Amino acid sequence: MMKESMGNPLCLKSLNHISLVCRSLEKSLDFYRNVLGFSSIRRPGSFDFDGAWLFNYGIGIHLIQSENSESMPKITHINPKDNHISFQCESMANVEKKLKEMKIEYVKNRVEEGGIYVDQLFFHDPDGTMIEICNCDNLPVIPLSADIVRSCSLVNCINVQQQQQIQQMIEMPPQQRLTCLPSVHITEDYLHCA
Repeated sequence: MMKESMGNPLCLKSLNHISLVCRSLEKSLDFYRNVLGFSSIRRPGSFDFDGAWLFNYGIGIHLIQSENSESMPKITHINPKDNHISFQCESMANVEKKLKEMKIEYVKNRVEEGGIYVDQLFFHDPDGTMIEICNCDNLPVIPLSADIVRSCSLVNCINVQQQQQIQQMIEMPPQQRLTCLPSVHITEDYLHCA
C-alpha cells in the first residue's frame, strides 16, 4: 500500500547536481561541454581524486575519474527503458540534425497521451550513461492527488509550488506555520524589530 505524499518533508529546493564516474575524464569533459553545452566550473581543490565540475540548465554534473576503468560496465545497446538523464530542448529537428552531424548513434521514440505528442531521442555518453533529449514540456504534469494541471516549465512549477505552500500554511495549525520558509539574512538593522 502506497502512502499519500507528505508534500516536502525534507524542505528540498531543487536538483543540484548528478555525479558520474567516467573511464576517461577528458572524453567525458569533451562530451558534456561540446555535445550537451555544459561549462566547466571551479571544483574544490581539497578533493584528493581526479574529476571536473560542469554547470548549465540550472544543474551541475560532477565527473569523477574511475579508479579502475577496466571494471566499469561496457556500453550496451541503447535502451530507452534504462536509467537516463533527460533534457528538454527547443527543437527536436535541430537536435537530431546535430546528432547526425556528430555521428552519435541514437534511438527515436514518440509518446502520445490524449492527442499530445512527446518526441524523444536517446543516446549514450562515452561511458554508457543514457541521455534523453525531448520536448517533454508539451505534456502537462498532472498530480494524482490534486486538481492542479501545469506544464513542466520552471515558471509554472514555481507558481504551483508557491500556491501549494500557501494552501499548506492555511491548513496548518498556527504553531506549525513557520517551518520550511525560505531563509532570510538578518542584519543588526532588523534586530530591533524582532
